[in-house]
Amino acid sequence: MKIDSTIQMNNGVNIPRLGLGMYRSPQGQKSFSTVSYALQFGYRHIDTAALYNNEREVGDAVEESGIPREQIFVTTKLWNDDHGYDKALRAFEKSMKELNLGYIDLYLVHWPVTGKRRDSWKALQKIYKEGRCRSIGVSNYLIRHLEELLSESEVVPVVNQVEFSPFLYQKELLEYCRSKNILLEAYSPITKGKRLDDANLMKLAKKYRKT
Repeated sequence: MKIDSTIQMNNGVNIPRLGLGMYRSPQGQKSFSTVSYALQFGYRHIDTAALYNNEREVGDAVEESGIPREQIFVTTKLWNDDHGYDKALRAFEKSMKELNLGYIDLYLVHWPVTGKRRDSWKALQKIYKEGRCRSIGVSNYLIRHLEELLSESEVVPVVNQVEFSPFLYQKELLEYCRSKNILLEAYSPITKGKRLDDANLMKLAKKYRKT
């Protein structure tokens, strides 16, 4: 696998397997520089969210990278305060304006907010059918949330983005997503660096001669 290797989602769109997550990256020059460097290094997937307050910096870095827009995959997300049909549509418009990239590759429901997620998903379906977003999906959904969505939805989410790592191996959720042709997308797959000194990981690193 290379840094720009891709996998096809259930709607035929390819998503890079590796992405740069912008959680806790501050507004301003630091985020802009981080994305710029990542793109120069070879990353082709940048993951941001309304909550992160750095959509504008992501969009500016992508625009100024000199890399054709269609070669870069940008994910952003609907925050909890913006759930509901009309509010979700307005939140999407705001993210579009902040990113200023013409379209969004993947728009996710950040969390399954009780009582409002159904209407939010209807809004995402509208955005998707209008062609303003290439793909729609969810994040932090459990099996019961996915079952609810699939029982009512015309569109199957392309991904479910959840925390997933050797130390949080959600086997049942992974198997369920596979059975429904939903990609499970891992965030914090290397535990934000907090568990890299684990004895088993160190043993494997030595075996395979990897840092």
